[in-house]
Amino acid sequence: MRSLVPMIAGMLGLVISGAAAEAQSPLPIDSIKLPPGFSISIYADNIPNARSMTLGDKGTLFVGSRTVGAVYAVVDDDKDNKADRVITIAQGLRMPNGVAFRDGSLYVAEISNIWRFDGIEENLDNPPQPVLVSRGFPSSGWHGWKFIRFGPDGKLYVPVGAPCNVCESDDLHFASILRMNPDGSDLKLFARGIRNTVGFDWDPQTRELWFTDNGRDNLGDNMPPDELNHAPQAGMHFGFPYCHGRTINDPEYAPVSVCGNYTPPVQELGPHVASLGMRFYTGAMFPEEYRNQIFIAEHGSWNRGEKLGYRVMLVKVKDNKAVSYEPFAEGWHEGEYVWGRPVDIEIMPDGSMLVSDDHAGAIYRITYQQVP
Repeated sequence: MRSLVPMIAGMLGLVISGAAAEAQSPLPIDSIKLPPGFSISIYADNIPNARSMTLGDKGTLFVGSRTVGAVYAVVDDDKDNKADRVITIAQGLRMPNGVAFRDGSLYVAEISNIWRFDGIEENLDNPPQPVLVSRGFPSSGWHGWKFIRFGPDGKLYVPVGAPCNVCESDDLHFASILRMNPDGSDLKLFARGIRNTVGFDWDPQTRELWFTDNGRDNLGDNMPPDELNHAPQAGMHFGFPYCHGRTINDPEYAPVSVCGNYTPPVQELGPHVASLGMRFYTGAMFPEEYRNQIFIAEHGSWNRGEKLGYRVMLVKVKDNKAVSYEPFAEGWHEGEYVWGRPVDIEIMPDGSMLVSDDHAGAIYRITYQQVP
């Protein structure tokens, strides 16, 4: 097994202070449009390729990455709602996008492996040797980076994206969501027909799983849509690679209508918007109309003729059905110019919302104050 001894951040100059962050060029957050009463600020702007987030029991924000191979701990020492330190607790990993926290331990997902850092919040400056939890995942890099999270059943949910734009595979690990015990045992398939989900959450009232899914490419600028899906039970199939959205049969794999054989999305999202992290809003800061509603980070299109996405969307849900899909925060791009790309969402204990941005290497904090 290759060594993953985390480098001691202080010795290597990997602790970045708030003062260092302030010396960087300011991000144009004034261009972000929000509903009345909401405001946005920079929580941290010195986190290269900031991706998925999870919160430790003692308030440490852990952040994964995809292209730089690092995992960070973000610390607000003086509790002023702005990071004071960013500590690189591990590096040299293969796309460690996914992070999850449970019982004092940080779980980190590479493409093939899942690691656990025990007692991490007590040892941020001298991280412990990681424990290998599981090495049972495919090695394909295409959609191989993972979002991981613990469900209300205590299981760790782990997706495996399709190893292609669109294809069939004999390996049932691909295009799925799996779940396992925290120690890596009892790995089982939970849902199939999912091209690439990089964000999911459980309804706080029903405890049922909802997830985003990225649609395939090369069917034109306006199809297929990305998806928001609902999986109330294990064993469901969501159509990939045969059906996209609610009604689009794949021309390579489904020449006749097959969509009726699979579970359709609860909401069709924008085409090629790269819908990633999603959360139900469970805080008390935002107005009542936002409680238990879904926020989705749309990373933004990469090959669409006219850019779309680069925003945080709000999906309102009633009786397990989506009733609206509308912008909540937008302004990370203007025409072809892009300065930021939202990735993940974290709801903080005070009810504020954090949004990570791998393009700007930043994390934003969105708050609400009642308009007089």
